[in-house]
Amino acid sequence: MTQLLKHARIYDGTGAESWVGDVLVRDDRIASVAPEIHEPADIVVDLTGKSLAPGFIDEHSHNDWFAIKEQPLPYFSPFIRQGITTFITGNCGVSEVGFDEASANLSDLGGGLFNFSGTKGHFGTVDAFFKAVDHRMPCNMAVLAGHCTARAAAGGNENRPLTETEEKTMLAILEKALQQGAAGLSLGMMYKPGLYADVEELKKVAALCVKYNKPLTVHPRAESKVSMAYPQLLGRSHLLRAFDELVEISRGTHLKLQYSHAIFVGRNSFGAKRELMDMMEQLRREGVDVMFDIYNECVGVSVITVILPAWYQAMSEAEKKKPLNRLKLAVLVKASSMLLGFGFKDIQVAYIGPGYERFEGKTVHEIAREEKLSDLEAYLMLCETSHFQGRVNMGPYSTPEVISEFEHNEHCLYMTDAWVEEHGVQNPAIYDCFPKFLRDSLLGTGDTMPKTIRRMTGATADRFMLRERGYLKPGYFADLTVFDETALKNAHPDQQAAFGIEKVWINGQLVLNEGLLDENLLKTSGYALPVS
Repeated sequence: MTQLLKHARIYDGTGAESWVGDVLVRDDRIASVAPEIHEPADIVVDLTGKSLAPGFIDEHSHNDWFAIKEQPLPYFSPFIRQGITTFITGNCGVSEVGFDEASANLSDLGGGLFNFSGTKGHFGTVDAFFKAVDHRMPCNMAVLAGHCTARAAAGGNENRPLTETEEKTMLAILEKALQQGAAGLSLGMMYKPGLYADVEELKKVAALCVKYNKPLTVHPRAESKVSMAYPQLLGRSHLLRAFDELVEISRGTHLKLQYSHAIFVGRNSFGAKRELMDMMEQLRREGVDVMFDIYNECVGVSVITVILPAWYQAMSEAEKKKPLNRLKLAVLVKASSMLLGFGFKDIQVAYIGPGYERFEGKTVHEIAREEKLSDLEAYLMLCETSHFQGRVNMGPYSTPEVISEFEHNEHCLYMTDAWVEEHGVQNPAIYDCFPKFLRDSLLGTGDTMPKTIRRMTGATADRFMLRERGYLKPGYFADLTVFDETALKNAHPDQQAAFGIEKVWINGQLVLNEGLLDENLLKTSGYALPVS
């Protein structure tokens, strides 16, 4: 089938200025891009007054866990409405791939964020995963292999060094994933069991990425001035100490280091921004290919245990309740809160569990007042009630000014870091994160539109070596997004809905048209994207 798209303002993904022209699509590929195309076509679409770009690529996603759902579309539809056609998944160390399906530790996978409920099965290798999802999911997908997943599969979630045999098993799992087409590896140094890994172990993981010339994406050990990752509350910002660790594992190599979600948790953490950027620039001068990514939100989602120190999480239930340990925790949390400029008033409960819906949308501080508890007591109650697996929305993680500054940084890519939850309060980034980047450009707070489009298309495709994606070029796959710049500029964001996105093609199939999703096409429209 041929489709001719006429009179569109074309942004081709290269960062070049836009121009008005036509695009001819034949089956799942772009056949021609030119100022005027006069070939006959089965379908002609007039895009006069509209803008056309390559389909947007969500550079940091966890939708590998949702591609294997029995009914995946509900988990993808809000992203498609944002213009997203492709995902880089498996981030933060918690990929769906990276384990032996006969492993005794399957219940330890997912980092407390994800599980195999409602899925078609377990798919531990990249080959098995791609066979399970290719042409069986709505959007295109590349996958990273997660260190947390492989470490848990090899040695469980315990707070201990791996044995020599376990470490060899873990590294073999990760290398096999790279050989089978994983787009890279990912670290989740705030999540079990990644938070228990030392620098020497992490260097071995990074060396695999250097060997295969693929990125290492990193959720750092701390993203705030103080955290529970380091015992010293005073002195150097913990966010910077965490980046010191990344410097140590990458210095002297040509690692493609992708610093995930450049955020600053707590009002007192923003002071580290300039030094963090300087450290990245210094690493680049030394030959490390370091980049970073952002979402267009000032809050973020995490597991409820994110502010609990590792030593407390590793204790037995009986030890956690001992008065001395509770006192030590209370003193540490109080001091951290004061130094951080972030407290229990900034932690909103998104989900605790069935029967506890009354807590959703309320801060820990509000719940403490209702339950007549101290803030810490309320927080620990929520942790225990949720079996330490609850979900929270937290902020501030950023500011509009920081987002604007980063939007102008040539080493910055765009992403959502969001997923659709079965229950509770949703992450706002599932709705309109990418349209907000476009709107920023039009309002003058973001970068130019050509550069904005490039960061969410061609630059991301280049970073993760996605073949024949991310550009409007003949021979490339026909992932296309049409948007209305006037509608984007005049929109009111944060209404739990996308705005300004009018049409989306995935591999040549028109899956979103004027707000309507073609659910039948979306059953098979997405391709697996192995990276060699």
